[in-house]
Amino acid sequence: MNKNLLRRRQLLSCLGVGAMLASTETILDLAFGRTDSSTSLNAVAAQPSTKALPEFQGINQWLNSAPLTTQNLKGKIVLIHFWTFGCINCQRTLPYVVRWHRQFVGQGLKVIGVHTPEFAFERDVNNVKRALKQHQITYPVPLDNDYKTWNAFNNEYWPHLFLADRQGFIQYDHIGEGAYEKTEQTIRQLLG
Repeated sequence: MNKNLLRRRQLLSCLGVGAMLASTETILDLAFGRTDSSTSLNAVAAQPSTKALPEFQGINQWLNSAPLTTQNLKGKIVLIHFWTFGCINCQRTLPYVVRWHRQFVGQGLKVIGVHTPEFAFERDVNNVKRALKQHQITYPVPLDNDYKTWNAFNNEYWPHLFLADRQGFIQYDHIGEGAYEKTEQTIRQLLG
């Protein structure tokens, strides 16, 4: 994919245009009585998935944890959060992710914050460590400086949340800020 096109998409995502487009599509579906729309993002997100969590690839370093694999995560509900500390949308999402980690870790939620940098200064491990301290992040944070895990998830946006069930299948994903209640509701449902 053209790097400039990718940057434009990421910028639009950070500005919330992706969520706005999804909402507009849903409104149009409702307005025109389309209840079987196969293109509705909400309809796609509601269907159970058979897509397994991709393996963590090309991780430069793990912070707050020894290296993990998807096999280590079986039996847990897994929240993967793609973020970078310089992204304002990621900064606004972090308090929710940190709270979910604290609130649900004892019930079987495993939060992993995949840090994938956008800019050169975000590649510096000491800068990432400062961000972890600032945001009180104690869950595992793999450094994905080469975008290998990002690419394994076919990701294009910051922030991006993926939720997987205890068998390791992705059941929910959300791009950008917002949908905090829906995300928490899905966490609770998956925890059972």
